[in-house]
Amino acid sequence: MIMRPGVEVSIVADLIADLPHAIRAQRLVNSIREFFACDAVGLLKIDGDSLTPVAMQGLALEALGRRFLIAQHARLASILSTRVPVRFLPGNPLPDPYDGLLEHHADEVLPVHDCMGISLYLEGQLWGALTLDAFGGKTFKESDLGKLSSFALLVQAAVRVSQLEQDNRHLRLLRGNESPMPFIAQKQMEIVGQSLVLQNLLKELDVVAESDLPVLLLGETGVGKELFAQRIHLSSPHRQGALIKVNCAALPESLAESELFGHVKGAFSGATTDRTGRIEAAQNGTLFLDEVGDLPLSIQAKLLRTLQNGEIQRLGEDKSRRVSTRIISATNRQLQEQVRNGSFRADLYHRLSVYPVHIPPLRERGSDILILAGRFLELNRARLGMRSLRLSEPAERALCAFSWPGNVRELEHVMSRAALRCLSLGANRNDIITIEPGLLALETFDVAPHEHNASSSQDPSGPNAHRSAENNAPEQVEQSLRQATEFFQRKQIRARLEQLNGNWAACARSLGLDTSNLHKLAKKLGLK
Repeated sequence: MIMRPGVEVSIVADLIADLPHAIRAQRLVNSIREFFACDAVGLLKIDGDSLTPVAMQGLALEALGRRFLIAQHARLASILSTRVPVRFLPGNPLPDPYDGLLEHHADEVLPVHDCMGISLYLEGQLWGALTLDAFGGKTFKESDLGKLSSFALLVQAAVRVSQLEQDNRHLRLLRGNESPMPFIAQKQMEIVGQSLVLQNLLKELDVVAESDLPVLLLGETGVGKELFAQRIHLSSPHRQGALIKVNCAALPESLAESELFGHVKGAFSGATTDRTGRIEAAQNGTLFLDEVGDLPLSIQAKLLRTLQNGEIQRLGEDKSRRVSTRIISATNRQLQEQVRNGSFRADLYHRLSVYPVHIPPLRERGSDILILAGRFLELNRARLGMRSLRLSEPAERALCAFSWPGNVRELEHVMSRAALRCLSLGANRNDIITIEPGLLALETFDVAPHEHNASSSQDPSGPNAHRSAENNAPEQVEQSLRQATEFFQRKQIRARLEQLNGNWAACARSLGLDTSNLHKLAKKLGLK
């Protein structure tokens, strides 16, 4: 094999450069692939009983979303069992964990190839593994095993640098005797994706997390607002306290005051004991008000008092109680429109939206669609006891072309249904199963030129830049009456909005609808 000189120098230069962890890791695997002139390189980190890809080169993008259970992959288990490099010669009978995940390869099973890997340690603790694969008749030399050991030292140094940078950021958040964020919390807050728009959002959230400012998360249904709220909490000075979630849409108005503010014994019929409200339960922590646009007007005034004075008053109690609680709220509604029509208090809106953050819809996150699809496929593969589950290239194009009105939640459901359909059609769990576009059952009439589509400047690597959703998604021959009706409704609303320069209130009047009902219908149809 031909070795490329100077790669080690570029790796060392990256160690002292101010680079985000994801970029440093990707440049690292790129350099290793160039040095060994191999076809695929994977950098994986231990995550409980699994290995999680940190960076990869030469494998399908969806592989970044996978979680490789160590007990199910003998090659990975062998690499982790020793500190010396391990080689799997061509023809080795052990299944390859990357079967079906090779980039731009027509075959489902990896061709006969040479493979080697080495375990990685950080401060004496097993951290992960580095894997290399060579196809097309290329093979590694015995001397490459020694070189891989040297590269492992560079990789471990790069990981250590990134870890130190992360620890340094957490130290800036320390208050008094607080301890750094525990591992279990870090695991819970994982957000999958590498798109530019997502990385910029995470940087913004990390900055605002250090303050006590109320944050309003805005975004469509299914974008994962709760997950982003959790990240803010776990990165904030309040992370030692509880994160209490309140689904305002599920609060009956008759019980809302008791749920939020608590009550004392005898306050009303059935109040047999004192009860702590959700706000008080979040003392020194964070209160997450999900779907805050559905909060009853009668409760909004009392919540405003809490935000203004830091006080609550339990139902049936005369005295006030001091609370110190960070407020994060979220909604998929147009709160400004609700303020105009009187269904939401303007003063509360301004208190909650001190720092508004827009969570981008899935269609604006480019290549994250495939990474998330890979994550959901791996979850279903493990749950259903399948050997391997992958997407065909036409299926990948269909996913990237779809508008995803239900966002990440809808993608998760599509992947789950596709996996189940494979088995219902007779697929063998022990085979490498490929999902074709027809199994996705995407409703292609939902996919149309969209005012929210991301431009290529937002994520130059995104797969949406030069594709038309209507041309690339799989065809649907028949429509039910409901589907045809919804298609007509979409067409009428879009046309009327265009005529009225995007004025939703005027659009509602022209269609003979209440404004709030039009917003609900638009969300149901995937227009908002």
